[in-house]
Amino acid sequence: MSTDGTRPVLADLSVGDVIGTRTVEVDRARLVRYAGASGDFNPIHWNDAFAAEVGLPGVIAHGMFTMGAAVALVEDWAGDPGAVVDYQTRFTRPVPVPNPGVATLEVTGTVGVVDTDAGTVRVDLTVTFEGARVLGKTQAVVRL
Repeated sequence: MSTDGTRPVLADLSVGDVIGTRTVEVDRARLVRYAGASGDFNPIHWNDAFAAEVGLPGVIAHGMFTMGAAVALVEDWAGDPGAVVDYQTRFTRPVPVPNPGVATLEVTGTVGVVDTDAGTVRVDLTVTFEGARVLGKTQAVVRL
């Protein structure tokens, strides 16, 4: 955000600027709430035995949950979720969620492109779990 607490100003941004960082803790209760909201009740997101049978390290977080949790950093920075006009990622690695316990995601947003003609900025997100990227080529375009 700009120094007066309002939305970011395009002219004040430069490639490489870090827009923020965030830690997201994911536990099994959060997965259950997400499953209910999204309608995704795949047992890999709640059943350890089933997840192991299909070769996973245990229950894993929903990819779309991880994607949504990451872009929240950009939405908060922009001051308006509607300012995000494009968002895309590649799912590169699962996020195992222990029981009990939490999986901790680390999210960092960096300005990748400033397009003054279009009035947009591309924010590149780095999303990691235990030091490894779980989302790849994660980019949000924000109209300012």
